[in-house]
Amino acid sequence: MLQSLIEMFPGPLKEVLLLLPGQVLESLEEIRVRERRPLEVGYGGRSGFVKPDGTLTEDYRSAYVPGAGECRNLLERVTNHSVYAVEEELRRGYITVAGGHRVGLAGRTVLDRGAVSHLRDVAGFNVRIARARLGCSSGVLPGLLDWKAKTIRHTLIVSPPQQGKTTLIRDMARSISSGEWHHPGAAGWGGRKVGIVDERSEIAASDKGVPTFDLGPRCDVLDACPKAEGIMMMVRSLSPEIVVVDEIGRPEDAYAVNEALHAGVRVLATAHATSLADVFARPVLARLAEDGVFGAFVLLSRSGGRVEHRIVSAEDALAEARSGGARMRAAARDAPEGKPKERPIPSIRSPNEPDSGGGNRHD
Repeated sequence: MLQSLIEMFPGPLKEVLLLLPGQVLESLEEIRVRERRPLEVGYGGRSGFVKPDGTLTEDYRSAYVPGAGECRNLLERVTNHSVYAVEEELRRGYITVAGGHRVGLAGRTVLDRGAVSHLRDVAGFNVRIARARLGCSSGVLPGLLDWKAKTIRHTLIVSPPQQGKTTLIRDMARSISSGEWHHPGAAGWGGRKVGIVDERSEIAASDKGVPTFDLGPRCDVLDACPKAEGIMMMVRSLSPEIVVVDEIGRPEDAYAVNEALHAGVRVLATAHATSLADVFARPVLARLAEDGVFGAFVLLSRSGGRVEHRIVSAEDALAEARSGGARMRAAARDAPEGKPKERPIPSIRSPNEPDSGGGNRHD
């Protein structure tokens, strides 16, 4: 999938990227192309500038510098040679390409009655690499189980950008759809019907409506559909047991989440925030949290090349936010076989790192 993405870049850029060291390509997270400025990549929680021979350097003055022609060519390829066909994406500042990779765009904005109409004179690209990490949710899912209902609790996954939220919910959707609950006490539950509203085409990376990522056998996807409208469509016509949605935060999202909840559908969502205090500082998220919509919160944070997680119940989240975000004590590992107590579980490793044995981690 990464090879096909690199093929999207125009000749000189592609040749430089293909020269990157193998370990960098394996952990590649971002490719930043800026017109007449040094080429930069993010990988494994780090970043570096790329020299013409593919080696990395901290000295931006020795890095490869894409020209105006290369950037125009890249925009043509990203938009499939039809800028007008992606006007809505240009208005939002990004385009999702085949494979679920999102290309953020920078340039001159064009306003219509004070609101952004679209982008022109695009001179900056941030290509964010989408990767499937099968099994990366195995350390998180057991801490979110509703043992009485034999499903998951309503859950909000919270972190700043690039901490693995989308990768995590993708694998959670696959696990739930497949009946892989990752706890012996849930071995006989079976899979659940999962509905994914994939507004940015990043979770499923659908090609003509068909997901290209493995989402399990009982999963339906509404691709490129606005979140709020998609949630309502799912509830009304596809009878999901769990709805998965990425990056909520608008009033209409909150309304749709509440409608799903009252229809008996469990909600698994993500949002941008650095802490519970940030969640309670955002009006829409705060309203959902204070109303007790979410039964659990998962907080992701990166330390170096690793991403750790912490699970917090609704009650503890409210208390923590009111007390100024005092960190809760870590709890023990999963309970032994049988019905366990609901509690936070230990940290997990970033899905970008290979397993070295032991620990409660993403793979």
